[in-house]
Amino acid sequence: MVRARPPRRALPRQRVVIGALLAALLALPVTPPPANADWDYQLGGAVAPAANVRVVTRDRTQAPAPGVYDVCYVNAFQTQPGQRRFWRHHQRLLLHDHGRAVVDQAWGEWLLDVGTPAKRRALARIVGRWIDGCARSGYQAVELDNLDSFSRSHHLLTRSDDLALARLLVRRAHRAGLAVGQKNWATLDGRRIGFDFAVAEQCGQYHECDAYLAHYGGEVVDVEYTDAGFRWACDHVGEEISVERRDVDLTPGGVRAWC
Repeated sequence: MVRARPPRRALPRQRVVIGALLAALLALPVTPPPANADWDYQLGGAVAPAANVRVVTRDRTQAPAPGVYDVCYVNAFQTQPGQRRFWRHHQRLLLHDHGRAVVDQAWGEWLLDVGTPAKRRALARIVGRWIDGCARSGYQAVELDNLDSFSRSHHLLTRSDDLALARLLVRRAHRAGLAVGQKNWATLDGRRIGFDFAVAEQCGQYHECDAYLAHYGGEVVDVEYTDAGFRWACDHVGEEISVERRDVDLTPGGVRAWC
């Protein structure tokens, strides 16, 4: 009796290739926001979009706006102020400096510790569940905030650390059928790791809009918090990208203007 040979086990390199092919097959097609369409940044609270608005960003805890392209906000590299109880149960995933959690002083947010592969995998599981929730809610895209957390980490994190987590999250979002927005870090060409569009804060204020344009063309949305920054952005890039003037707290009844 001739016995059938057992199948050969895939070698490590073969496993990587097979895994990459499976991931590509499982990824759903994604569509970025319409280029140079008026956008409304609604993180401070949901309101009915103005008639001219075609793209709306809301927090992941809010329902998407009907009849427009919806972007789901996820704070992927720092904590939201309202989630402190959750993160106290995940202290090992917070970045610590001499025993104290590192804080982004501008917003009062704890930085997540993306400094090791094991912690990045654990964070990708947590944030990945939020991303999947955005897809189930009906969003078309996700914005991953604080990609540049390394710059506020007291030199405890590196650019490579943040990019390594970003790659995991971009793949997760694409598998869920969501386009992914690069938030800030103007000099980074995020397309190289799979970002589909860019979300800029105050690129007019800091004269960074051209850097985003170079990487993403018209697939950029920009929010300005000062009149001077808004005027500069409108004058220089207002015909190429979406620029909105908002109050810094993004309150529902706050300032709204478009180029």
